[in-house]
Amino acid sequence: MRGLALASVVLNVVIIMTGSTVRLTESGLGCPSWPRCTGDSLVPVPGAGSSTLHMVIEFGNRLVALPVFAVALACLLVALRLGGRRQLVLLASLQTVGIVTQAVVGAVSVYAKLDPVPVATHFLLSMGVLATAMALYVRASEGDAPPRATVPPNVRLLRRALAGTVFVLLLVGTLVTGSGPHAGDASAPRLPFSIEAVARVHSAAAWLTVALTVALLVALRSTNAPGTVRRRTYELLALELAQGAIGYIQYLAGIPEPLVAVHILGATLTWIATLRVLFAMRERGQAEATTTADADATPRRSVKELR
Repeated sequence: MRGLALASVVLNVVIIMTGSTVRLTESGLGCPSWPRCTGDSLVPVPGAGSSTLHMVIEFGNRLVALPVFAVALACLLVALRLGGRRQLVLLASLQTVGIVTQAVVGAVSVYAKLDPVPVATHFLLSMGVLATAMALYVRASEGDAPPRATVPPNVRLLRRALAGTVFVLLLVGTLVTGSGPHAGDASAPRLPFSIEAVARVHSAAAWLTVALTVALLVALRSTNAPGTVRRRTYELLALELAQGAIGYIQYLAGIPEPLVAVHILGATLTWIATLRVLFAMRERGQAEATTTADADATPRRSVKELR
């Protein structure tokens, strides 16, 4: 279960990056139809109206969705097979449903000619699926005891504020993307905002995120929080500072595609680091080693016996 959940996390990062490659190479409409690449062909066909390279890049991103879905489905089947851990089944189900929803939003994005609203929704859904995969990985590594906080209430309040601010940072980042030059296709519509204005809002959200992370570190040190929480918070702060540096450099350099790709990877890793900090602030005991054979050998008791 843990291995599959970790594979799901990795694959979700991969498909986020292949999706960014589609946008940054203006291949978003390389396959103008969905689920077929063209109106009469499932796969790219040279001379079908789009650049062959653009068709291959867009179709390649669609192919990556197959192992992402296959691993998510395997997570669900293993969770059901193990039995007795409803949260694993719930998280695996949410992950699978999220990926299917992603496919639908992806189709809407294509038919809407890369309108920035469904494109932004597509990215934010990816972050939601990634969060579910991370939660599944963490829960598979834990026991089923009631959650016990490892930090005091004031620190948990900072944790919620930080998580909310990071999500707002991602959201505003999609507005920058929707207002900027990298639309995925030269003919794609843009949001009616000045990129300079939304970039300033994005920068303000980034500085607020850094300030909250520093405040969280101070609170963790003053309350003698567990070392694991502090280490993960330092990791998050390092990623935030690196992201900020890349963001300013790419803006001053005219938003070149390679730096934008690095910035998207950094945003994804920052989201993962934020989730790691959140999960480190509570514990539920150690997970017991359970095999499918053990699950099958568990005696089935009647409702009367359970009562």
